[in-house]
Amino acid sequence: MLDKRSLSLTGVLCAAALSLGACSGQDDSKNGRGALEVGYVAVKVEPVPVTSSLGGRTVAFETSEVRPQVNGLIRRRLFTEGGFVRAGQPLYQIDASLYQAGVDQAAANVASARASAQAAEERARRLEPLAKMQAVAEQDYTDALAQARMARAAIAQNNAALETARINLRYATITAPISGRIGRSLATPGALVSASQASPLAVIQQTDPMYVDMQQSSAELTTLRQAIESGGVTAGSTSVRLRMEDGSAYAFAGTVQFSDITVSEATGTVTLRARFPNPKGILLPGMFVTALFDQAVNPTAILLPQAAVQRDFDGSAFVYLVGKDNKAARRKIVADRTSGANWVVTDGLKPGERVITQGIGNLRQGAPIRAVPASSAQRVGAPKGTAQGGGDAQAKGK
Repeated sequence: MLDKRSLSLTGVLCAAALSLGACSGQDDSKNGRGALEVGYVAVKVEPVPVTSSLGGRTVAFETSEVRPQVNGLIRRRLFTEGGFVRAGQPLYQIDASLYQAGVDQAAANVASARASAQAAEERARRLEPLAKMQAVAEQDYTDALAQARMARAAIAQNNAALETARINLRYATITAPISGRIGRSLATPGALVSASQASPLAVIQQTDPMYVDMQQSSAELTTLRQAIESGGVTAGSTSVRLRMEDGSAYAFAGTVQFSDITVSEATGTVTLRARFPNPKGILLPGMFVTALFDQAVNPTAILLPQAAVQRDFDGSAFVYLVGKDNKAARRKIVADRTSGANWVVTDGLKPGERVITQGIGNLRQGAPIRAVPASSAQRVGAPKGTAQGGGDAQAKGK
């Protein structure tokens, strides 16, 4: 009997202990000891630049095709391929024998015209007093004056022919139209060239400064312009940064020069042109680069750490807020782009709201939380003793 009473007493004590443990668990829940500890940041509005990343191609600042302006045989090439040439520097020498002869002939024609003019003017002077005395017919004097005027006109015509001959002689030496780097020669000494040929003799390109032509969707550009006009964003900077083909950053910043007024029918894009200094010759014509620049500034944007923003199955973004009664509240937001290590939120949040950025792994809608500022030292996650308490209770049950 004593053993049965002892067993009965033991059962009563165990039941009392379990009852006390349950009451103790209710008190812990009311005191918030079972809530998850999370870190939050307060929402604040700040200006954020709208950065555009556009692919582009480098284009020489000036390009000139070296072409002959007279016909002839190339005697000499006077430049080093791939070198730097200056405007007016001789590049090719064409056989100038015929053109020198043309100059000499035109000069002789000028001398002949001057002699004829001198004789015609002298005859008109002699006939003038005779015509006044009516010693000669008036018509003879008139004809003499006309001959003198025609002789002076012949001088002017021959002078023009002489100038043309001199120009053709000068064109026999082909010079550089602009300063810059010259490519390979497409004609060699001994080649016959003509003023009407389709192919150039060489190409000169000025590469300092350098242009970068970027392509932007006309729809994006229209949306941006409408946003600026409505006051949603303000115009940004014209400064442009470049990222090279290997991912490295170009050392010099450029400036947007203009936006084209025509949309490409094939691609639906508009060309934007920027100008970059290129003193070291790193940029070469035809290179593919990525241009980064702030086209506008959103004065009412919100920045959130990327860890705070989550994505739903449909791709929409949402965050957890510190809601009423210290419970997690799920909120959908609009976050379409990033700025550095942050998401740029344009809709869904208000200044002063508290967004949970730490300890969001086990959060659910309406879950009890204990929120502390994310910048303070804290222990994020389930409170100590939750799992261990359960283990102890199981151990005690055993």
